Amino acid sequence: MEDAEKQTLASADIMTIMKLLPHRYPFLLIDKIIEMDGDNSCIGIKNVTINEPHFTGHFPERPVFPGVLLIEAMAQTAGALCVHARGADAPPQLVYFLTIDKAKFRKPVEPGDQVYFHVKKIKQRSNIWKFDAVAQVNGTKVAEAEVSAMLVDA
Repeated sequence: MEDAEKQTLASADIMTIMKLLPHRYPFLLIDKIIEMDGDNSCIGIKNVTINEPHFTGHFPERPVFPGVLLIEAMAQTAGALCVHARGADAPPQLVYFLTIDKAKFRKPVEPGDQVYFHVKKIKQRSNIWKFDAVAQVNGTKVAEAEVSAMLVDA
């Protein structure tokens, strides 16, 4: 069996995500991460529910998940991947959002949707990573962007 065939992809449940990221409710926007491939790629999952605080004002008559939060969830997914890739022996790091490029919103995300955030590393230089990110609901692209993050000592 080839080494690539033996490779298993990691995942992170909510408790692991909370060890990787400093975010907490109501600003922790990903519920699970699957298919983590080193610091190369992964998929974050967000279960959108009507009881989230932003829906009281965005918009009461037709609740729509804010696009800016889709971008933040992409960045959280990428940031968790970077911290996870450092390994358990590395000291905890803070992840700072650096840039958002080429952001596009294609369809509204509503309560009841499950959003999959596909992030793929474009490049890494020193402690800065850049990722291509796509948000999908039921296999349909709802948003996309390039995001970059920087890890710094806490």
